[in-house]
Amino acid sequence: MNQYQDLLRSYVLPRWRTTSLLLFFLLFGTGLELLNPFIIARFIDAALNGESLRHLITLAALFLLLATVIQFASIAETYIASNLGLKATNDLRADLAHHCLSLDLSFHNSRSPGELIERVDGDVGKLSNFFSRFIVDLLGSGLLLIGVLIALYTIDWRVGGALTLFVLITLVVIHSMRNIGVPFFREASEARAKLFGFLEERLSGSEDIRPNGGIPYVLLRFFEHSRLKFRKYMKALLVGMALFSSSMILFAVGSALALGLGSYLYLKGLASLGIVFMIFRYTELLTRPIEIIGRQIQDLQEAGASVLRVREIIDTQTKVIDQGELHLPAKALGVAFDQVSFHYPDAKDQAPVLKDLSFTLEPGKKLGLLGRTGSGKTTLTRLLFRFYDPTEGSLYLNGSNLKSYRLDSVNSQVALVTQEVQLFHASLRNNLTLFKKSIADERLLEAIRKVGLWDWYSNLENGLDTWLEPNSSLSAGQAQLLSFVRVFLKDPGLIILDEASSRLDPATEQQLDTAINTLLQGRTAIIIAHHLKTVERVDEILILENGQCLEKGKRETLKHSDSHFSSLLKSGLDEALV
Repeated sequence: MNQYQDLLRSYVLPRWRTTSLLLFFLLFGTGLELLNPFIIARFIDAALNGESLRHLITLAALFLLLATVIQFASIAETYIASNLGLKATNDLRADLAHHCLSLDLSFHNSRSPGELIERVDGDVGKLSNFFSRFIVDLLGSGLLLIGVLIALYTIDWRVGGALTLFVLITLVVIHSMRNIGVPFFREASEARAKLFGFLEERLSGSEDIRPNGGIPYVLLRFFEHSRLKFRKYMKALLVGMALFSSSMILFAVGSALALGLGSYLYLKGLASLGIVFMIFRYTELLTRPIEIIGRQIQDLQEAGASVLRVREIIDTQTKVIDQGELHLPAKALGVAFDQVSFHYPDAKDQAPVLKDLSFTLEPGKKLGLLGRTGSGKTTLTRLLFRFYDPTEGSLYLNGSNLKSYRLDSVNSQVALVTQEVQLFHASLRNNLTLFKKSIADERLLEAIRKVGLWDWYSNLENGLDTWLEPNSSLSAGQAQLLSFVRVFLKDPGLIILDEASSRLDPATEQQLDTAINTLLQGRTAIIIAHHLKTVERVDEILILENGQCLEKGKRETLKHSDSHFSSLLKSGLDEALV
């Protein structure tokens, strides 16, 4: 129950004015509904007693007026409740998305993007009714129950007592069944998340699936996931319907009880026909709050499964704790690894990816990082961003332990350029600034000139407002140069470059090579090298093998000595590092 209270306290309580207004319209409409049976009863008795037509018209007009006001109150209540639910869920989505983005890579590697989308959007969406109506409906229904029972006691104590007993039995039954559907709805939500994760992964890989004839297999797996989701949801809905069916049976019993009591009082001469109708109508009105409570508890079963899945994400803590207080200076940064070892969290029973790695890189120097696939090059660079923390040992930037710096400071002063460039469905300006409005257009244009994209930019009809898409007509070289513009705007002190020229034609490669030279001026750089030309621009070489330092030294010294690096140059760097 605490998890429900925490969500209500965080996302509904701050909107207490809206909640109070919602409660006002609910109670206002409820109060008017309590008057309607009384007016109809008066109308029936007045008609049977032969009272004047004017009196009957007055009662009918009053009934119509109340019905109209009740409808307007219902419209206002529905609008306010929807507004409250949407705003609360949007805030929760934003907090959940921000929390996911702040978690380390081990979390994201263990979950597909589709699964996280289902958590952030699907599960949160199911909480809209919980945020907007749960407490208000329970409170309003409770007050309506009390009001109806008081009205029935004023008619006859036996009627009030019998229907009070009926209400208590019904509420006990509903309460005893309140949680039976939660585990089933949770399984259904998990099946839905797995389906979303499967779709996201396969759709993003369509370029590989289609040419290799993988569509039939993908459809087969899609049907398997869909069948599982269907079965889980059908089971959950059937269990949830048990509560609804029980309520309907009890309502039928209540209506029969009201008719029986009314008939008894009428035959004994203790009640008029209008009073009998009023008893029956109040009993019908009595079933409404019970039905609302039952529906809210049924919704709570589905919402409960979503709450558990949302809380599971919220309670997940990043393994990379941001407790640093220092800020990195805006200058070339020195780098040092001191006896660094690292296991990935889900592979601790395997050999370490990095083992007892130690080296230093002076500010402004360029390090060529070499090694075969799986030697630990990418892992080394990930540690510098604190995507992970070392299992053992320490990393230093600018002479201080990496953990002593604020993460936002590390992110602002360390830049990563990879072979895969992420473009967004947005304008060229937003793709370059990553949606930061504080960057002036003049800085953007200057950076575009520096990387050699001015001729391409000059041909754009809408300039910086040109719309780009991930699958646009941009070449690999143009996309790579756009990523360089991002780095120039960031102006970091350390650049990690996973060289991307291996996929480019010679002309584009030359343009990219010029841009890299411009990019690295006055900055420290670690370059994962694949080409001889790249190695020529670095000051020092570090060769990794099985996560350990095989060789480290100045490039010129190693080049003219009996070193492993010299052997690589003689045999051909491209082939030797595959």
